[in-house]
Amino acid sequence: MQSSFRALAGALALALAAIPGVALAQFALPPLPYAASALEPHIDTMTMEIHHGRHHQAFITALNAQAKDNPALRPDAVEATLREISKHPVAARNALGGHYNHSLFWEVMAPASQSGRPPAALAAAIDAAFGSLDEMKKRFDQAAITRFGSGWAWLVVTADRKLAITSTANQDNPLMDVAGIERGTPVLGLDVWEHAYYLKYQNRRADYVTTWWNVVNWAEVGRRYEAAMR
Repeated sequence: MQSSFRALAGALALALAAIPGVALAQFALPPLPYAASALEPHIDTMTMEIHHGRHHQAFITALNAQAKDNPALRPDAVEATLREISKHPVAARNALGGHYNHSLFWEVMAPASQSGRPPAALAAAIDAAFGSLDEMKKRFDQAAITRFGSGWAWLVVTADRKLAITSTANQDNPLMDVAGIERGTPVLGLDVWEHAYYLKYQNRRADYVTTWWNVVNWAEVGRRYEAAMR
């Protein structure tokens, strides 16, 4: 039923796009929820400015160009399209994945003074899955540090409603129906592409990964956990 609805929506989008004067909604770069300098000293201002204003913007530009010929690429259907990304070109997988991943990344961070602690429901789920918050961090760090090349580390809610840790290459994420990806709904994600840390940490990815916990927005991670569990 859902796939039929999406197909109908796509056909409608194509029809509307063919009508002169009718413009479909475009992707837009979401603003940072804090100043670019707010994560100092853990993530430096210049890295944030370049990462958000150039790297994320590049995915927005690519999506708007691709959307002219691919009506499934719509701002209101990001997660639905990612769940069926195997039906789309690799360029769409990279651009839509990059946009989703970075949008989540900005939101699951906050100034260190606002980082807080995992809310009760999330904390209980972490203890159930990993034994303790420290053990979860240790396993997450391992996933991030050992991800070969460029990619992401994730804390996800699996189909059986449990927490798990995984990592993906490039701009892939656990929503995607792609072979080799451990599926789940992301609640926390860490970018381990070099552009996310190289200006400050150079080749010291491990230092970046372990320091990053200082700016995790646990309230937002908890909100995403509860949404995934509904």
